[in-house]
Amino acid sequence: MFDINKIRTDFPILNRKVHGKPLVYLDNGATSQTPQVVIDAIVDYYTGYNANIHRGVHTLSQEATDKYEEARIKIQKHFNAKQSYEIILTSGTTHSINIVASGFGAILKEGDEIIVSALEHHSNIVPWQMLCEKTGAVLKVIPMNEDGSLQMGMYHELLNNKTKLVFCNHVSNALGVINPVEEIIHAAHKFGAYVLIDGAQACPHIKPDVQELDVDFYVASAHKMCGPTGVGMLYGKEELLNMLPPYQGGGEMIETVTFEKTTYAGLPHKFEAGTPNICGGIAFGVAVDYMNEVGFDAIATQEDKLLAYATNELEKIEGLKIYGTSRKTSVISFNLEGIHPYDIGAILDKLGIAVRTGHHCAQPIMDFFCIPGTVRASFTFYNTLEEVDALVAAVKKAKMMLS
Repeated sequence: MFDINKIRTDFPILNRKVHGKPLVYLDNGATSQTPQVVIDAIVDYYTGYNANIHRGVHTLSQEATDKYEEARIKIQKHFNAKQSYEIILTSGTTHSINIVASGFGAILKEGDEIIVSALEHHSNIVPWQMLCEKTGAVLKVIPMNEDGSLQMGMYHELLNNKTKLVFCNHVSNALGVINPVEEIIHAAHKFGAYVLIDGAQACPHIKPDVQELDVDFYVASAHKMCGPTGVGMLYGKEELLNMLPPYQGGGEMIETVTFEKTTYAGLPHKFEAGTPNICGGIAFGVAVDYMNEVGFDAIATQEDKLLAYATNELEKIEGLKIYGTSRKTSVISFNLEGIHPYDIGAILDKLGIAVRTGHHCAQPIMDFFCIPGTVRASFTFYNTLEEVDALVAAVKKAKMMLS
Protein backbone atom coordinates (compact mmCIF):
# COMPACT_ATOMS: atom_id res chain seq x y z
CA MET A 1 0.00 0.00 0.00
CA PHE A 2 1.22 3.51 -0.89
CA ASP A 3 1.08 5.57 2.31
CA ILE A 4 1.99 9.18 1.48
CA ASN A 5 2.34 10.13 5.13
CA LYS A 6 4.77 7.27 5.75
CA ILE A 7 6.67 8.11 2.57
CA ARG A 8 7.10 11.73 3.65
CA THR A 9 8.61 10.70 6.99
CA ASP A 10 11.42 9.05 4.99
CA PHE A 11 12.60 12.53 3.85
CA PRO A 12 13.79 14.62 6.81
CA ILE A 13 14.17 17.83 4.78
CA LEU A 14 10.43 17.95 4.12
CA ASN A 15 9.94 18.98 7.75
CA ARG A 16 11.87 22.25 7.44
CA LYS A 17 10.52 25.74 6.90
CA VAL A 18 11.59 28.38 4.37
CA HIS A 19 10.94 32.03 5.23
CA GLY A 20 8.75 30.82 8.07
CA LYS A 21 6.55 28.73 5.75
CA PRO A 22 6.43 24.93 5.43
CA LEU A 23 8.68 23.83 2.59
CA VAL A 24 6.82 22.84 -0.57
CA TYR A 25 9.54 21.27 -2.69
CA LEU A 26 8.60 21.26 -6.38
CA ASP A 27 12.08 21.33 -7.94
CA ASN A 28 12.46 17.57 -8.24
CA GLY A 29 13.39 17.83 -11.91
CA ALA A 30 16.63 19.51 -10.85
CA THR A 31 17.36 17.34 -7.81
CA SER A 32 15.09 15.05 -5.83
CA GLN A 33 15.31 14.96 -2.06
CA THR A 34 17.19 12.22 -0.23
CA PRO A 35 15.55 9.63 2.05
CA GLN A 36 17.04 8.87 5.45
CA VAL A 37 18.10 5.39 4.36
CA VAL A 38 20.41 6.91 1.72
CA ILE A 39 21.75 9.50 4.15
CA ASP A 40 22.44 6.66 6.61
CA ALA A 41 24.38 4.76 3.93
CA ILE A 42 26.63 7.78 3.36
CA VAL A 43 27.25 8.23 7.08
CA ASP A 44 27.84 4.49 7.50
CA TYR A 45 30.54 4.51 4.84
CA TYR A 46 32.50 7.37 6.38
CA THR A 47 32.11 6.13 9.95
CA GLY A 48 32.53 2.40 9.33
CA TYR A 49 34.68 1.45 6.34
CA ASN A 50 36.06 4.53 4.58
CA ALA A 51 38.88 3.27 2.34
CA ASN A 52 39.97 3.25 -1.28
CA ILE A 53 38.65 0.40 -3.38
CA HIS A 54 40.17 -2.26 -5.65
CA ARG A 55 43.65 -1.50 -4.32
CA GLY A 56 44.03 -2.89 -0.83
CA VAL A 57 44.23 -6.23 0.92
CA HIS A 58 43.18 -4.75 4.24
CA THR A 59 39.70 -5.29 5.64
CA LEU A 60 38.30 -1.77 5.16
CA SER A 61 39.36 -1.71 1.50
CA GLN A 62 37.79 -5.10 0.88
CA GLU A 63 34.55 -4.06 2.58
CA ALA A 64 34.36 -0.83 0.58
CA THR A 65 35.11 -2.69 -2.66
CA ASP A 66 32.40 -5.25 -1.97
CA LYS A 67 29.81 -2.57 -1.23
CA TYR A 68 30.75 -0.55 -4.33
CA GLU A 69 30.54 -3.55 -6.64
CA GLU A 70 27.27 -4.65 -4.99
CA ALA A 71 25.89 -1.22 -5.93
CA ARG A 72 26.98 -1.72 -9.53
CA ILE A 73 25.06 -5.01 -9.61
CA LYS A 74 21.96 -3.32 -8.14
CA ILE A 75 22.11 -0.71 -10.90
CA GLN A 76 22.69 -3.40 -13.53
CA LYS A 77 19.60 -5.29 -12.39
CA HIS A 78 17.50 -2.15 -12.16
CA PHE A 79 18.22 -1.23 -15.78
CA ASN A 80 18.36 -4.90 -16.87
CA ALA A 81 21.82 -4.72 -18.43
CA LYS A 82 23.22 -8.09 -19.48
CA GLN A 83 26.44 -7.71 -17.50
CA SER A 84 27.46 -5.65 -14.47
CA TYR A 85 30.57 -4.45 -16.34
CA GLU A 86 28.30 -2.75 -18.89
CA ILE A 87 27.51 -0.25 -16.11
CA ILE A 88 30.16 2.47 -15.86
CA LEU A 89 29.88 4.56 -12.69
CA THR A 90 30.45 8.24 -13.47
CA SER A 91 29.99 11.64 -11.86
CA GLY A 92 26.60 12.04 -13.55
CA THR A 93 24.76 12.27 -16.84
CA THR A 94 27.00 14.99 -18.28
CA HIS A 95 30.14 12.95 -17.56
CA SER A 96 28.52 9.87 -19.09
CA ILE A 97 27.61 11.68 -22.31
CA ASN A 98 31.10 13.14 -22.61
CA ILE A 99 32.68 9.68 -22.30
CA VAL A 100 30.74 8.57 -25.37
CA ALA A 101 31.36 11.81 -27.28
CA SER A 102 35.08 11.62 -26.58
CA GLY A 103 35.22 8.00 -27.71
CA PHE A 104 33.52 8.68 -31.01
CA GLY A 105 35.95 11.53 -31.66
CA ALA A 106 38.41 8.85 -32.72
CA ILE A 107 35.86 7.06 -34.94
CA LEU A 108 33.77 9.65 -36.82
CA LYS A 109 35.03 11.23 -40.01
CA GLU A 110 34.20 14.28 -42.08
CA GLY A 111 30.79 14.07 -43.73
CA ASP A 112 29.32 11.65 -41.19
CA GLU A 113 26.01 12.80 -39.73
CA ILE A 114 24.71 12.79 -36.19
CA ILE A 115 21.18 13.63 -35.07
CA VAL A 116 19.92 15.26 -31.88
CA SER A 117 16.40 16.31 -30.93
CA ALA A 118 15.20 19.88 -30.44
CA LEU A 119 14.24 18.98 -26.86
CA GLU A 120 17.73 18.32 -25.52
CA HIS A 121 19.39 19.61 -22.38
CA HIS A 122 22.59 21.52 -23.16
CA SER A 123 24.61 18.53 -21.93
CA ASN A 124 23.20 16.52 -24.84
CA ILE A 125 23.88 19.27 -27.37
CA VAL A 126 27.23 20.87 -26.60
CA PRO A 127 29.36 17.67 -26.55
CA TRP A 128 28.05 16.74 -30.00
CA GLN A 129 28.73 20.22 -31.37
CA MET A 130 32.28 19.89 -30.06
CA LEU A 131 32.49 16.44 -31.66
CA CYS A 132 31.39 17.86 -35.02
CA GLU A 133 33.97 20.65 -34.81
CA LYS A 134 36.66 18.05 -34.10
CA THR A 135 35.71 15.49 -36.74
CA GLY A 136 33.93 17.42 -39.49
CA ALA A 137 30.71 15.49 -38.87
CA VAL A 138 27.40 17.29 -39.51
CA LEU A 139 24.80 17.88 -36.78
CA LYS A 140 21.13 17.52 -37.74
CA VAL A 141 18.16 18.37 -35.49
CA ILE A 142 14.76 16.69 -35.14
CA PRO A 143 12.33 19.65 -34.97
CA MET A 144 9.57 19.97 -32.38
CA ASN A 145 5.86 20.76 -32.47
CA GLU A 146 3.93 23.38 -30.50
CA ASP A 147 2.77 20.74 -28.00
CA GLY A 148 6.37 19.82 -27.23
CA SER A 149 6.37 16.55 -29.18
CA LEU A 150 8.98 15.73 -31.81
CA GLN A 151 8.25 15.80 -35.53
CA MET A 152 8.86 12.12 -36.06
CA GLY A 153 8.15 12.30 -39.78
CA MET A 154 11.08 14.69 -40.09
CA TYR A 155 13.25 12.36 -38.02
CA HIS A 156 12.68 9.52 -40.47
CA GLU A 157 13.56 11.87 -43.34
CA LEU A 158 16.82 12.89 -41.62
CA LEU A 159 18.01 9.30 -41.29
CA ASN A 160 20.24 8.02 -44.07
CA ASN A 161 23.34 5.92 -44.65
CA LYS A 162 25.54 8.78 -43.45
CA THR A 163 23.85 8.78 -40.03
CA LYS A 164 26.22 7.34 -37.44
CA LEU A 165 24.81 8.51 -34.10
CA VAL A 166 21.43 9.59 -32.71
CA PHE A 167 20.97 11.33 -29.35
CA CYS A 168 17.68 12.00 -27.61
CA ASN A 169 16.39 12.42 -24.08
CA HIS A 170 13.85 9.93 -22.82
CA VAL A 171 11.95 12.76 -21.11
CA SER A 172 12.41 16.49 -21.70
CA ASN A 173 13.73 18.19 -18.59
CA ALA A 174 12.16 21.52 -19.59
CA LEU A 175 8.69 20.28 -20.54
CA GLY A 176 8.34 16.76 -19.10
CA VAL A 177 7.37 15.39 -22.54
CA ILE A 178 8.02 11.66 -23.00
CA ASN A 179 9.76 10.96 -26.30
CA PRO A 180 9.07 7.85 -28.44
CA VAL A 181 12.51 6.39 -27.79
CA GLU A 182 11.54 2.90 -28.93
CA GLU A 183 10.71 4.22 -32.40
CA ILE A 184 13.82 6.43 -32.43
CA ILE A 185 16.11 3.50 -31.58
CA HIS A 186 14.49 1.04 -33.99
CA ALA A 187 14.60 3.47 -36.92
CA ALA A 188 18.24 4.42 -36.31
CA HIS A 189 19.35 0.79 -36.15
CA LYS A 190 17.92 0.21 -39.64
CA PHE A 191 20.67 2.51 -40.92
CA GLY A 192 23.36 1.04 -38.67
CA ALA A 193 23.43 4.13 -36.43
CA TYR A 194 24.09 3.97 -32.69
CA VAL A 195 21.71 5.59 -30.20
CA LEU A 196 22.35 7.26 -26.84
CA ILE A 197 19.33 8.00 -24.67
CA ASP A 198 19.60 10.61 -21.91
CA GLY A 199 17.51 9.08 -19.13
CA ALA A 200 18.21 11.68 -16.43
CA GLN A 201 14.62 12.93 -16.33
CA ALA A 202 12.98 9.60 -17.08
CA CYS A 203 14.52 7.42 -14.39
CA PRO A 204 12.70 9.05 -11.44
CA HIS A 205 9.39 8.12 -13.09
CA ILE A 206 10.05 5.15 -15.38
CA LYS A 207 12.04 1.93 -14.97
CA PRO A 208 13.88 1.57 -18.28
CA ASP A 209 14.82 -1.87 -19.58
CA VAL A 210 17.90 -1.34 -21.73
CA GLN A 211 17.72 -4.80 -23.30
CA GLU A 212 14.06 -4.41 -24.22
CA LEU A 213 14.78 -0.96 -25.67
CA ASP A 214 17.82 -2.40 -27.48
CA VAL A 215 19.51 0.94 -26.78
CA ASP A 216 23.25 1.25 -27.38
CA PHE A 217 23.96 3.75 -24.59
CA TYR A 218 21.77 4.93 -21.71
CA VAL A 219 22.79 7.54 -19.13
CA ALA A 220 21.35 8.69 -15.80
CA SER A 221 22.15 10.59 -12.59
CA ALA A 222 21.61 9.41 -9.02
CA HIS A 223 20.53 12.82 -7.71
CA LYS A 224 17.33 12.69 -9.75
CA MET A 225 16.51 9.29 -8.21
CA CYS A 226 16.65 10.03 -4.46
CA GLY A 227 20.42 9.50 -4.47
CA PRO A 228 23.39 11.81 -3.85
CA THR A 229 24.83 14.38 -6.23
CA GLY A 230 28.08 13.72 -8.06
CA VAL A 231 27.38 10.17 -9.20
CA GLY A 232 25.63 8.61 -12.17
CA MET A 233 25.94 5.84 -14.68
CA LEU A 234 26.66 5.06 -18.30
CA TYR A 235 25.22 1.86 -19.71
CA GLY A 236 26.74 0.69 -22.95
CA LYS A 237 26.54 -2.55 -24.88
CA GLU A 238 29.69 -4.55 -24.19
CA GLU A 239 30.95 -4.57 -27.77
CA LEU A 240 30.54 -0.79 -28.09
CA LEU A 241 32.28 -0.01 -24.80
CA ASN A 242 35.14 -2.24 -25.94
CA MET A 243 35.25 -0.36 -29.25
CA LEU A 244 35.59 3.10 -27.66
CA PRO A 245 38.97 4.32 -26.42
CA PRO A 246 39.34 5.36 -22.76
CA TYR A 247 38.07 8.81 -21.78
CA GLN A 248 40.81 9.54 -19.20
CA GLY A 249 44.17 8.09 -18.36
CA GLY A 250 45.35 7.34 -14.85
CA GLY A 251 45.21 4.79 -12.10
CA GLU A 252 42.60 2.01 -12.02
CA MET A 253 42.01 2.02 -15.80
CA ILE A 254 45.28 0.26 -16.65
CA GLU A 255 46.42 -3.34 -16.90
CA THR A 256 50.16 -2.68 -17.26
CA VAL A 257 52.24 0.49 -17.49
CA THR A 258 55.79 0.91 -18.77
CA PHE A 259 57.43 3.98 -20.24
CA GLU A 260 57.26 2.26 -23.61
CA LYS A 261 53.58 1.23 -23.60
CA THR A 262 50.43 1.06 -21.48
CA THR A 263 47.72 -1.57 -21.84
CA TYR A 264 44.24 -0.83 -20.57
CA ALA A 265 42.10 -2.73 -18.10
CA GLY A 266 38.90 -4.42 -19.18
CA LEU A 267 35.37 -3.18 -18.52
CA PRO A 268 34.24 -1.37 -16.48
CA HIS A 269 37.59 -0.12 -15.15
CA LYS A 270 38.75 1.09 -18.57
CA PHE A 271 36.42 4.10 -18.14
CA GLU A 272 36.85 4.60 -14.38
CA ALA A 273 40.23 6.28 -14.01
CA GLY A 274 41.18 7.56 -10.56
CA THR A 275 39.52 7.20 -7.19
CA PRO A 276 35.75 7.23 -7.76
CA ASN A 277 32.98 8.73 -5.64
CA ILE A 278 32.91 5.56 -3.53
CA CYS A 279 30.26 6.50 -1.01
CA GLY A 280 28.21 8.09 -3.81
CA GLY A 281 28.21 4.86 -5.78
CA ILE A 282 27.20 2.86 -2.72
CA ALA A 283 24.45 5.36 -1.90
CA PHE A 284 23.25 5.23 -5.53
CA GLY A 285 22.63 1.51 -5.06
CA VAL A 286 20.70 2.18 -1.84
CA ALA A 287 18.59 4.82 -3.61
CA VAL A 288 17.74 2.34 -6.38
CA ASP A 289 16.66 -0.15 -3.70
CA TYR A 290 14.52 2.51 -2.04
CA MET A 291 12.71 3.50 -5.24
CA ASN A 292 12.03 -0.12 -6.09
CA GLU A 293 10.67 -0.67 -2.60
CA VAL A 294 8.25 2.23 -3.09
CA GLY A 295 7.44 0.69 -6.48
CA PHE A 296 7.36 2.37 -9.88
CA ASP A 297 3.69 1.51 -10.41
CA ALA A 298 2.84 3.30 -7.16
CA ILE A 299 5.11 6.19 -8.12
CA ALA A 300 3.38 6.54 -11.50
CA THR A 301 -0.10 6.45 -9.93
CA GLN A 302 0.74 9.19 -7.42
CA GLU A 303 2.50 11.38 -9.97
CA ASP A 304 -0.28 11.03 -12.55
CA LYS A 305 -2.75 12.17 -9.91
CA LEU A 306 -0.62 15.18 -9.02
CA LEU A 307 -0.07 16.13 -12.67
CA ALA A 308 -3.76 15.95 -13.58
CA TYR A 309 -4.87 17.92 -10.54
CA ALA A 310 -2.19 20.60 -10.87
CA THR A 311 -2.82 21.02 -14.60
CA ASN A 312 -6.55 21.42 -14.05
CA GLU A 313 -6.12 23.98 -11.24
CA LEU A 314 -3.39 26.04 -12.90
CA GLU A 315 -5.32 26.24 -16.19
CA LYS A 316 -8.07 28.08 -14.31
CA ILE A 317 -5.72 31.04 -13.78
CA GLU A 318 -6.32 33.66 -16.47
CA GLY A 319 -3.22 34.46 -18.49
CA LEU A 320 -1.36 31.30 -17.50
CA LYS A 321 0.11 29.26 -20.36
CA ILE A 322 1.48 25.73 -19.99
CA TYR A 323 4.28 24.65 -22.37
CA GLY A 324 4.47 20.98 -23.31
CA THR A 325 1.05 19.41 -23.50
CA SER A 326 1.98 16.13 -25.18
CA ARG A 327 2.18 12.89 -23.16
CA LYS A 328 4.48 13.64 -20.27
CA THR A 329 5.70 12.97 -16.75
CA SER A 330 4.77 15.08 -13.71
CA VAL A 331 6.25 18.41 -14.86
CA ILE A 332 4.39 21.64 -15.54
CA SER A 333 6.34 24.40 -17.27
CA PHE A 334 4.35 27.63 -17.42
CA ASN A 335 4.33 31.42 -17.66
CA LEU A 336 1.97 34.21 -16.65
CA GLU A 337 1.28 36.69 -19.42
CA GLY A 338 3.40 39.82 -19.10
CA ILE A 339 5.38 38.62 -16.06
CA HIS A 340 8.98 37.39 -16.08
CA PRO A 341 9.30 33.82 -14.72
CA TYR A 342 12.12 34.85 -12.37
CA ASP A 343 9.81 37.31 -10.59
CA ILE A 344 7.19 34.61 -10.09
CA GLY A 345 9.80 32.20 -8.73
CA ALA A 346 11.12 34.80 -6.28
CA ILE A 347 7.67 35.39 -4.81
CA LEU A 348 6.96 31.65 -4.61
CA ASP A 349 10.20 31.21 -2.69
CA LYS A 350 9.09 33.79 -0.10
CA LEU A 351 6.00 31.62 0.37
CA GLY A 352 8.12 28.51 0.96
CA ILE A 353 7.60 27.01 -2.49
CA ALA A 354 10.67 25.80 -4.40
CA VAL A 355 10.33 25.81 -8.21
CA ARG A 356 12.87 26.25 -11.00
CA THR A 357 12.85 29.30 -13.30
CA GLY A 358 14.80 30.11 -16.45
CA HIS A 359 15.62 28.21 -19.61
CA HIS A 360 16.41 24.98 -17.70
CA CYS A 361 19.60 24.40 -19.73
CA ALA A 362 17.35 23.96 -22.76
CA GLN A 363 17.65 27.33 -24.45
CA PRO A 364 16.67 26.12 -27.95
CA ILE A 365 13.24 25.15 -26.56
CA MET A 366 12.74 28.64 -25.16
CA ASP A 367 13.86 30.15 -28.46
CA PHE A 368 11.26 28.00 -30.23
CA PHE A 369 8.52 29.47 -28.04
CA CYS A 370 10.10 32.99 -28.18
CA ILE A 371 10.23 33.27 -24.38
CA PRO A 372 13.08 33.97 -21.92
CA GLY A 373 12.23 30.92 -19.82
CA THR A 374 9.46 29.33 -17.79
CA VAL A 375 8.44 28.54 -14.25
CA ARG A 376 8.82 24.78 -13.84
CA ALA A 377 7.02 22.87 -11.11
CA SER A 378 8.24 19.27 -11.08
CA PHE A 379 6.37 16.82 -8.86
CA THR A 380 7.41 13.48 -7.46
CA PHE A 381 5.82 10.72 -5.42
CA TYR A 382 6.32 12.38 -2.02
CA ASN A 383 4.40 15.51 -3.06
CA THR A 384 0.76 15.95 -2.06
CA LEU A 385 -2.43 17.49 -3.43
CA GLU A 386 -2.26 19.99 -0.57
CA GLU A 387 1.11 21.13 -1.89
CA VAL A 388 -0.46 21.62 -5.31
CA ASP A 389 -3.09 23.82 -3.67
CA ALA A 390 -0.31 25.84 -2.03
CA LEU A 391 1.38 26.28 -5.42
CA VAL A 392 -1.82 27.43 -7.10
CA ALA A 393 -2.59 29.92 -4.32
CA ALA A 394 0.98 31.26 -4.49
CA VAL A 395 0.84 31.70 -8.28
CA LYS A 396 -2.42 33.64 -7.90
CA LYS A 397 -0.80 35.86 -5.26
CA ALA A 398 2.24 36.42 -7.49
CA LYS A 399 -0.02 37.41 -10.35
CA MET A 400 -1.88 39.88 -8.17
CA MET A 401 1.36 41.42 -6.89
CA LEU A 402 3.11 41.65 -10.25
CA SER A 403 0.27 42.58 -12.61
